[in-house]
Amino acid sequence: MKKLSLIALLTALVMVLGMVPMTAMAEGEKIALITDVGTIDDESFNQACWQGVEAYATANNIEYVYYQPTADSTDARLQAVDQAVAEGATVIVMPGYLFGATLVTCMEDYPEVTFIAVDVGAGDMTLDYATYYEPLENTVCVTFAEEQAGYLAGYAAVKDGYTKLGFLGGMAVPAVIRYGYGFVQGADAAAAELGVEIEINYTYGGQFFGSPEITAKMEGWYQAGTEIVFACGGGIYTSAVEAATKVNGMVIGVDVDQHYVGENGIAAEQYTYNPFVTSAMKGLQNVTETLLGEYFAGNFAEYGTKFINYSLTEGEYVGLPTAEESWCFKTFTVEEYEIVKNAIKDGTVVVSNDTENAPVVTEGTTVNYIA
Repeated sequence: MKKLSLIALLTALVMVLGMVPMTAMAEGEKIALITDVGTIDDESFNQACWQGVEAYATANNIEYVYYQPTADSTDARLQAVDQAVAEGATVIVMPGYLFGATLVTCMEDYPEVTFIAVDVGAGDMTLDYATYYEPLENTVCVTFAEEQAGYLAGYAAVKDGYTKLGFLGGMAVPAVIRYGYGFVQGADAAAAELGVEIEINYTYGGQFFGSPEITAKMEGWYQAGTEIVFACGGGIYTSAVEAATKVNGMVIGVDVDQHYVGENGIAAEQYTYNPFVTSAMKGLQNVTETLLGEYFAGNFAEYGTKFINYSLTEGEYVGLPTAEESWCFKTFTVEEYEIVKNAIKDGTVVVSNDTENAPVVTEGTTVNYIA
């Protein structure tokens, strides 16, 4: 009888010990996301990162929360970090280059907290754009090869028959510039292959939201013959869509698959048709989930102190949506897309990520850079 009791006790102990990693993983842990100037329903990178937090936390029974700073300033973002830490956050996700200056301060102030900075590059980790800082052991900074996603969008659009294109960027920050210059490179490559002439209007709005002034500019483009605009920069896409739908123009979305915006998004009732042909995406949600998983698995030491750039070389981290409902090209096929994507992946096609110099284009391509 005693022997059986001892076996039962040992069995129970093994079962308990076997559960320790899962129990310890969540005990005392809390995930926080702090938005930049956008919101968790901005239909762009804030929303995508939040969905990554939500998906991971829900699947693993971990407490999670988000904070929206009271103003667009480093002080306000630092106050949000202070609040998150005071309320128990142990790992904080920060989406957007604006968090560079915030990280310089908070990663040192809170060495016990882990920071996952998405879309924050080396050029953002500064307080004065004179001195630059490296991530500490508790911080990883993640960027993407937006130029590859932009290239694929531009290439596909021209292959599908569009010859009058536009690029509407938000603010001229590195990520937006990489999208835009990649778009020009891809469109130019497709035009050269087809032997057709194309024209690209190219501008930055200086903000990450739509406005009557930007809408008016886009209306001018569409009325003058622009067929499709790559709208790149948070909510600035709303101006492109508003202008496009007045003349049956088309739009390319950014960061996430924005096809659903035209189907059931918050402003879908305003559209008489879905203007989104495709979207140049990056794996914001996937990377957020992946890095949270690495943190809770105890592997964060492999990521801390690093700037990591995710491209097609590392996996399916950038590209166009291939779901049937989101594939709205007339003639360009998924098979053709996979060919050019794989050519980028294996290095046959090299897309420049230079943000200082505009791409050199072939004779048949005209790019109008508009202030």
